[in-house]
Amino acid sequence: MSDPLAVIAEFPGVPEAVDEARQAVDRLYRHRVLRRASPAVSAESALRGARASAAVEGVDVPLDALRRDEIHDPLVQGALRVSAEMGRMGPTWRKAPRQVLARLHAVAAAGLVSQEELGRPRSFDETSDPLGLGPAPAAADAAVRVEGLLDLLERPTKASAVVLAAVVHAELAVLRPFGTADGVVARAAERLTLVEYGLDPKSLVAVEVGHLEPAYGEALRAYLGGTPEGVAAWVQHCASAVRLGVRETTAICEAMQRG
Repeated sequence: MSDPLAVIAEFPGVPEAVDEARQAVDRLYRHRVLRRASPAVSAESALRGARASAAVEGVDVPLDALRRDEIHDPLVQGALRVSAEMGRMGPTWRKAPRQVLARLHAVAAAGLVSQEELGRPRSFDETSDPLGLGPAPAAADAAVRVEGLLDLLERPTKASAVVLAAVVHAELAVLRPFGTADGVVARAAERLTLVEYGLDPKSLVAVEVGHLEPAYGEALRAYLGGTPEGVAAWVQHCASAVRLGVRETTAICEAMQRG
C-alpha cells in the first residue's frame, strides 16, 4: 500500500522542521507546572486557540473580553464551541472522522448559516474566502477530495502527526467543504490530529496561535500550487505553528507558576 504522507515527510526541509516541533513539545511536557495543573493549562490553551482561530478569520477580540463572556460575535462563539467540543470528539476522530467534521461544523457555523446547512457538505460552489485563496473547488470536486482525505486518515503511515495534521488542515482549508467557517474546522482538525496521533495527547499546544503569523495565507497558497516545494513550505509552516503554540503554552505555565 502506498504511503503518500511518508513521501511528503521526506521533502527537503520537512524532517528537520518536524523534529524541531517534536523536541519543542517534549520540552513543554517536562514543565513542572504540568505535574499539578495540566487540565488548567489545557483549558487556557483551548481558550487562546479559539481566540486565535477567530482572529485568523478576521474577528480579532481581546482575550480578557472572552474570559468575561462579553463577545457575542457568532464566529467567535463558534470557535469557542469548537474548542469545547474537541475534548469530546477526540476518540471518535480516528474511527469516524466524517462524523467529527460534521459536528465541528455544526457548532462552528451555528448562527452563520441556516439550520439545514449545519454539518452538511455544501451543494453550491460559492464560498467565503477570508484568506484570499481564490475560488474553492466546485462542490462535487471538493466532496471527492474530502473522501480521499478521509481515506488517508484511515491508512497506516510512517509520517509523523505533524505531517498528517498539516495535510488535514490544508485540505479542509482549501477545499472549504462546508462553505462557511471551514478555517475554524480545519484548525480544529489539525489540533485533534496532533492530539489523537500522539504528538500532544493532553492538548496543551495552542497551535492555532501559531497560525496568526502573516505567513499563514502565503503558506496555504504555496500548498495550493501542488509542487513539492509548496507542500514542503506548508508543512514547515505548520511545524513552526506547533513551536509557536508551545511558546504560548509555556507562557501560560510560567504565569501559573508565578501565581
